[in-house]
Amino acid sequence: MSEGTGHQRLQGLTTVKEILAVATDFERTARDFYSALVPKVSKKLRYLAEELAEEEQRHFDLFSGLNERGDLDDALAEAIERPASDRKFSDCILTPDLGENPDDQAVLQYALMREHAAMEQYHALADATSPGPIHDLFRYLANEETKHKNELEKLYYEIVHSGGV
Repeated sequence: MSEGTGHQRLQGLTTVKEILAVATDFERTARDFYSALVPKVSKKLRYLAEELAEEEQRHFDLFSGLNERGDLDDALAEAIERPASDRKFSDCILTPDLGENPDDQAVLQYALMREHAAMEQYHALADATSPGPIHDLFRYLANEETKHKNELEKLYYEIVHSGGV
């Protein structure tokens, strides 16, 4: 292996703990974003913004709790390859300003994009981690995000493609 190739490979490595720090920020910003949307969205999407804020809070609590567990120190220190989806996932920490009266379609499109980014990231992280509790966590989260995305796609179709917007 040439020095340049080895250096590039090392730059692509990160630890599970570093990934969890980004994931915690991802979930925190999503929680705050959806919580702030609740009073602004149409009544037909209010329940959705509330549910999404609650789901993101559960994920935030889960990640925060993992960092406090001493029995996972070795797993959190594991070096893994940074997934290709990492940049898109990290970009989601910046949330858009949808204004005081956000359009239902814009809210749904943004939520779909976030769920898709999370689904891809957690699938990639599950594939990159060794069997064990961290791998199981990422697999669980990937499945959760996939379900959320499928539910949002169904709602998007009902509202947008059925003349609701």
